[in-house]
Amino acid sequence: MEIYQKIRPLLFKLDPEKAHYLITNTLGYIRKLPFADDVFIGIGGYESARLENTICNMDFYNPIGLAAGFDKNGKMLQSLCGLGFGFLELGTITKIAQAGNPKPRIFRHIKEESLQNSMGFNNDGSFSFASRLKKHYPFCIPIGINIGKNKAIAQEDSLLNYQKALEDMLEIGDYYTFNLSSPNTPKLRDLQNESFVGELFAMASEKTKKPLFLKISPDMDTDNMLKICQKAIDSRASGIIATNTTIDYSVVENPESSGGISGLALREKSHEVFSHLAKAFFKRTTLISVGGIDSVQEAYQRIRMGASLIQLYSALIFKGPSICRSIAKELDSLLQRDGFEHISQAIGVDV
Repeated sequence: MEIYQKIRPLLFKLDPEKAHYLITNTLGYIRKLPFADDVFIGIGGYESARLENTICNMDFYNPIGLAAGFDKNGKMLQSLCGLGFGFLELGTITKIAQAGNPKPRIFRHIKEESLQNSMGFNNDGSFSFASRLKKHYPFCIPIGINIGKNKAIAQEDSLLNYQKALEDMLEIGDYYTFNLSSPNTPKLRDLQNESFVGELFAMASEKTKKPLFLKISPDMDTDNMLKICQKAIDSRASGIIATNTTIDYSVVENPESSGGISGLALREKSHEVFSHLAKAFFKRTTLISVGGIDSVQEAYQRIRMGASLIQLYSALIFKGPSICRSIAKELDSLLQRDGFEHISQAIGVDV
């Protein structure tokens, strides 16, 4: 992490999207070298039986996952696994390939260690994605697939659009997440209503017995959020992922005019939403927490609040590629310090 902090100022002089491709290409190149395993073990390797857990019939060697948005097209599986993630959520994937919103569409808020993106679900489409992933599936760690709606699809055709994307990917992936909460597709968040959520999960649960998750926005009022999550659970969702990015631009000093904000600026909002969620649904469904998690202290707090799993995104950009190893190693120590023989004993202990 210290080396990354030294080179980070140089990377941050590049456009964020160009820097992303530079880093991903570099990791891919290293992955092909004869000594690649040693390099990646040195960066991300840490294992402890105390951190291993089985959630929704999936085996995780640690609870730290990569949130959707970083590897949209499933091209970095081996490299990201090598960085120590316990699971990867790929996408967002749509049925039809699309280019996303005009560039520039990613911005850094360095002071707040946060990102603002208006990507707009740029991806290769579900058929191409599935064809690529079949070469690697099943994978050594759980793979989630985040599914979204095409921008050009009429609102009344949204359910069919999600269905067709899901159908392309039924033979790959260990779980599926439905993204109704990105702020970067017009009217997408309007689908965060009880009627559509009920129809969506009823459809999906007929198509697959794999775990199904709903990813929610941090910008809904609490009562509405809880009603929508309840509907998802009643309609056979396996769990809730909280939260996506925020359009509350007051959380950063100099916001752009569009896009969702992630990173430390999102932490307080995500923390609050997850607290309400856990009080209502802990032990009734599986909860995954994401948003502003960049340290073992925050990760441990979310776990104690009721998160079976956590996810990172912006922390990987601001803290560097050894973030998983750092959190996993320190989390193991904290669990041992507090007398927990296994991470399952700590989940929800503060609820």
